[in-house]
Amino acid sequence: MIRHIVSWKLKAEDEPGKALAASEISAALTALPAHIPEILSLTVARNVVDDEKNYDVVLVADFETADGLSAYQVHPEHIKAAGVVGARVVARACVDFEV
Repeated sequence: MIRHIVSWKLKAEDEPGKALAASEISAALTALPAHIPEILSLTVARNVVDDEKNYDVVLVADFETADGLSAYQVHPEHIKAAGVVGARVVARACVDFEV
């Protein structure tokens, strides 16, 4: 199994802006399992520890294989959701590993 973890720093710096951006990102991403069968599980969460060094939002998704992850990444619904995310973030970090 492949675990895909992506973290983002939000553009918004104030709490209301961060809350709105995180909510919009979560809505876009949590809709994906209904459209992309390769997703075994998907969680989106907001950082709860107030530390400016931490990233603001994380995605944790599991796929049976690397090919499943690849199919997810090029799926039109993922590309659409990535546009929502990209418009709201300033930095991204990703790790994919076998579980």
